[in-house]
Amino acid sequence: MPTYRRTTRVPAPIDEVWAFHSTIDGLRELTPAWMHLRVAGVEGPNGEPDPDVLAEGSEIRMSIRPFGVGPRQRWTSRITERDPDDETALGDHARFVDEMSGGPFRTWEHTHAFHADGEETLLVDTVAYRLPFGPIGDAAGPFAKIGFEGMFRDRHRRTVDRFEP
Repeated sequence: MPTYRRTTRVPAPIDEVWAFHSTIDGLRELTPAWMHLRVAGVEGPNGEPDPDVLAEGSEIRMSIRPFGVGPRQRWTSRITERDPDDETALGDHARFVDEMSGGPFRTWEHTHAFHADGEETLLVDTVAYRLPFGPIGDAAGPFAKIGFEGMFRDRHRRTVDRFEP
């Protein structure tokens, strides 16, 4: 399965970067405008609407329309792992994983990892994915990284900008 990875040093402590990335507001702020993101709903693991933190079991229903072209692509993502699951247990590393449970990819597993480095944080996004269309999508899979690069470069730049003094 093809994998995309991007690492960036963020000028802020891990607890601040982790807290920002753990919310739906963080997702909205980090998604480039050209993706035309719409969040249709967020549900916590126990069914509560609009939770403060995207805990394991949370589900996000959204749609995107890259560059405003073509039909909106519906996307449902579920937080399948979160370590630590208690903010008070945050140490020198943390991660959460969201998996697409409905959307344009056959497989989408996005790991958001955070590693403390003094008063800074290494942010590592890793996406394992499979494109639609069976063998044709598999053949094109490695080339999809080109499309991911612009989006993740922008997300990482926005994260750095948010925390720069």
